[in-house]
Amino acid sequence: MGTRVSTSGLAALQERHGARYRWLLLLSLMVGTMASSMSSTIVNVAIPDISHYFTLGQERVQWVTSGFMIAMTVSMLTTPWLLGRFGYRKTYAGTMLLLMGGGLLGGFSSRFDLVLVARFAEGLAAGVVQPIPAIVILRAFEQREQGRASGLFGMGVVLAPALGPSIGGLLVDLFGWRSIFFLVVPFCLLSLWLAWKFVPDSAPGGVAAQRGNRLDWLGLAIAGAGTLCLLNGLVELHGGAASAYVLLAAAAAALVGFLLWQRRRKAVGAEPLMDLSLFEHRTFTMGSIVAFIYGTALFGSTYLLPVYMQLGLGLSASYVGTILMPAGLVLAATIALVGRLADKHPTHILVTTGLALLAASFALMPTIGIGTGLWLLVAWAVLGRIGLGFILPSLNLGSMRSLERSLIPQGSSTINFLRMLGGATGVSLCAIVLEWRIAAHGDSLANRATSPARLAAFNESFWMLAVICAIAMAAAWRLRANDTTAPAQAAK
Repeated sequence: MGTRVSTSGLAALQERHGARYRWLLLLSLMVGTMASSMSSTIVNVAIPDISHYFTLGQERVQWVTSGFMIAMTVSMLTTPWLLGRFGYRKTYAGTMLLLMGGGLLGGFSSRFDLVLVARFAEGLAAGVVQPIPAIVILRAFEQREQGRASGLFGMGVVLAPALGPSIGGLLVDLFGWRSIFFLVVPFCLLSLWLAWKFVPDSAPGGVAAQRGNRLDWLGLAIAGAGTLCLLNGLVELHGGAASAYVLLAAAAAALVGFLLWQRRRKAVGAEPLMDLSLFEHRTFTMGSIVAFIYGTALFGSTYLLPVYMQLGLGLSASYVGTILMPAGLVLAATIALVGRLADKHPTHILVTTGLALLAASFALMPTIGIGTGLWLLVAWAVLGRIGLGFILPSLNLGSMRSLERSLIPQGSSTINFLRMLGGATGVSLCAIVLEWRIAAHGDSLANRATSPARLAAFNESFWMLAVICAIAMAAAWRLRANDTTAPAQAAK
């Protein structure tokens, strides 16, 4: 089917705005992605307050983060189908409405279960929107511009989580934890207006959105059940319960079942949630492995670092945000710089360098103590964010450039899914290891005052993250491309 003739179709918008249109489209997507990125991280500075308000232990309150991550992870698999069925505009606007609704529900919640529902809704919205920018960059920009576009987009997106903890910390101290949920609302409203002006109603490829294959609900259910079993199994493993091994076995069975079902869907001509032919490309396979391990370290540390500063070093929520702000600003600047380098330098070198810097920042965290100057904490946080700046604009582009254009939506959805699955695992893993090591050292997070034993437990958790990054470096070095793709020809 050809391109739909309408004032909001791709061709009409390109004609109206000219050569700058692809940048306006990228800006529109940036605002919504900023809102979803902020909602994923800003709540971390409020976790101690939420824990005390609802009188919950660390193993339960961490579901505020893990619940978001699970919903975000599973919903990413639906993005290609939603774009083909409803088009860019309806899909994008729908996610922004859901994200805004989740923020309002969380802000007005009086029960912890409603907070979890709000976070689940926010996670669903964030998961659908996350793969869309990479699809647009790889289809709308020529290869010589893709790194620059990815860098500029990444710089804008990371400013939200960079400034979010500072603003969120102030809000928590001044107005309480509820106020952080409302922060996404103005971003969502702005993104809806931009979507109306610049986001086409067409599907990827410039064709009209149309009814096609039905969504693979069974595959989605298997993926969701497997993710839940994995994370619950990790939590139960901490207590040594026999149910932990049952849950982990169920997660493994779900993985096998999901892969077999996706292969069968492909064989009968139905649209799979995950096209397994993606993994016939070596660079994509290696990139997926890196994305999973890197997601474990990244999101695990995003959860662990604010908790460490508040419950380990005894800093206030607003102070934590202030300390993290320089690192976030450095990350934004690094992404913009590395985005340009990604057009000229091999992906495996940039990603491996970034992972090495990230591992070093975790390994150096044990040098900080209660009496240590905070400048050292800022320095190690900045070092880690420089490492992230090398990874973020390079990994997706380098992994997917070998794919055929028709596989780009599936590729973006899949690699983001694996990164977030690693992230959801990382958050649970950090919470479990932290509780385990604190108990082993004879302390408890229920105690308000910190102690050397508690700091030792945090240090051991950081060492674990350093080892995870070192493992990812081995896969990253195999991202050397053995084939190239032709530059994109049009904004489709």
